[in-house]
Amino acid sequence: MAAGLGTRLRPLTYEVPKPLVPVGNRPVIELILRLLASQGFEQVISNLHWFPETIRERLGDGSRLGVELTYSYEERLLGTAGGVRNVREYFGDEPFIVMAGDALTDVDLRALAEAHRANDGVATLVVKRVANTREYGVVVTGSDGRVQGFQEKPDPAEALSDRANCMIYALEPEIFDYFPDQEEVDFALDVFPALLEHDVPFYICETDAYWNDVGSPPEYLQGNLDVVAGAVAVEPAGELVEASANPDEPGQHTLGEARAGLPASTEVDGRVLVGRDVEVGEGVRIDGPCVIGDGARIGDGARIKASLLLPGAEVPAGGFLVGAIAGRVGALGAGGR
Repeated sequence: MAAGLGTRLRPLTYEVPKPLVPVGNRPVIELILRLLASQGFEQVISNLHWFPETIRERLGDGSRLGVELTYSYEERLLGTAGGVRNVREYFGDEPFIVMAGDALTDVDLRALAEAHRANDGVATLVVKRVANTREYGVVVTGSDGRVQGFQEKPDPAEALSDRANCMIYALEPEIFDYFPDQEEVDFALDVFPALLEHDVPFYICETDAYWNDVGSPPEYLQGNLDVVAGAVAVEPAGELVEASANPDEPGQHTLGEARAGLPASTEVDGRVLVGRDVEVGEGVRIDGPCVIGDGARIGDGARIKASLLLPGAEVPAGGFLVGAIAGRVGALGAGGR
């Protein structure tokens, strides 16, 4: 699912579709496609709407990433389920997996497929236990894992479950029998309630894998930092840089030699992911985890901590950047805007 507008991640998504925002110096949809290929899911179809040509130009036929990628353009957004029904002929009579093309995860999709076969239901939903139910839609189940209901962002005192819906589904083609007769259809609002109404069995598959929909600036920043910290098993782009502590100067972590565009005088504490063609001045300190995007520039004496520099971003000499996202207009989009 790659057709959404990514409204919560504006202003970044004024320039590019959310699936192309960089996480670990790669578009997040590339991380998803690499995950699919690594687990043996090689036939992929993606719906498009917002900046469709930028996605096509970046991904092509998917062969570079190990998949056979097909596209379906939506002139008008059809909803999370409507977009899937629009390409139902692609799936034939086989079960299939639906997932967001703009979320950061290392979920085991093979385990989902196995659980779906064992459950023998029309659908299986990936869920993950969360500490704060106020931020998620949660799934209520019986002891056998069969879905009994849903709650949307309940107060913890009123929550009947702490299992968040990760919006990753294994589905049988029969699920289309329970779609309402309307163009725009949503899984959570339309399809799953219809299954409950008709007493159709569907189940959960619980995971402890990493999952972050990177849907807001704080979540997006955290996803990038988690990639650098190694909290999620994906392959970033660039060079990971760490500096060893200097026993003669406690607390000092000067590189001592130039690396990945960072001068020898750079102080690095923690891990830093450095993209291509960066320019870094003298006497800079970087406290990781941090991501420095392609072509970013950091002036002399700047201090950066737990931050993301998008491609082409600039931190001026003597500047401070702490827990922030820095960008440059036009750096992500096409046409030099």
